[in-house]
Amino acid sequence: MACIHTAPWKKSSRSGTGNCVEVAPVAATVAVRDSKLPTTGDFPHLLLDTATWSGLLTAIKTGDLN
Repeated sequence: MACIHTAPWKKSSRSGTGNCVEVAPVAATVAVRDSKLPTTGDFPHLLLDTATWSGLLTAIKTGDLN
């Protein structure tokens, strides 16, 4: 896994050229950031453990956050 500044950031292929959420594996976590602010100093980001990330994805997919 990479450090947050050199992590292999990815975004959904469905985002086209628009701004989106990007994610990357960092140590034992999943880092999440806004693609509009990828490298501006200490850019805002979230670090979620893998269980929390999995739970968030499940909640999004099932509509629990609507």
